[in-house]
Amino acid sequence: MTAAGLAKVIDRARVILLDFDGPVCSIFAQHSASTVAHALRRLLVDQAVTLPPEILAERDPLAVLRFTATLGRPTVVRLVDEAMTREEVTAARTAEPTPYGREVIVAAQQTGRRVAVVSNNSANSVHAYLSARRLTSYVHPVIGRPEAAPERMKPDPFPVLAAVRELGAEPAECVLVGDSVSDIEAAHAAGVAAIGYANKPGKRERFAAADVVIDSMAELVTAFAVDEL
Repeated sequence: MTAAGLAKVIDRARVILLDFDGPVCSIFAQHSASTVAHALRRLLVDQAVTLPPEILAERDPLAVLRFTATLGRPTVVRLVDEAMTREEVTAARTAEPTPYGREVIVAAQQTGRRVAVVSNNSANSVHAYLSARRLTSYVHPVIGRPEAAPERMKPDPFPVLAAVRELGAEPAECVLVGDSVSDIEAAHAAGVAAIGYANKPGKRERFAAADVVIDSMAELVTAFAVDEL
């Protein structure tokens, strides 16, 4: 997709929805995701849950949390979700800002757009990061994963629709920026345009369904500036 294609998407977007872990920061940059996944597995074993091989090898704590939705044990789901939130809030203290992530948030607001975060991470961890980086006033609302309902995380459109509804916006005037296929799927299921942020090798090829793909958040800053001319 050319710069003109990105400009076209940005031109009609009055609302910028940002995934958190990726476009805004790397939440587990210092507090290892694999260590968190291990802690969640230990919690499940303590609750007499038998873990399948794929979960025993899983390094993504959100995937471990998502697995709990298959157990039919709401108390265990809540227990793991609450543990995950505590780990995320801790991780947010040492999260690594994404290059140009802050600039995107500020530039979007300065061009009259509203900015929201729509994340599979907990809202508490997002708020903790935004507060530490003095970005709270730039971002509203923050839609984290549905509490104790991991089955409603993206790619389910529920969080995206919740953000659109809270903003009183129309899906057609929104665009979601995300770094995973689940972001693209959730956005399109909600009727929202999707920008794939290919922040790692191989991701660009996986974002064939995105409306546009970028390799750097700086491309969005430039697109906002051009849109103002």
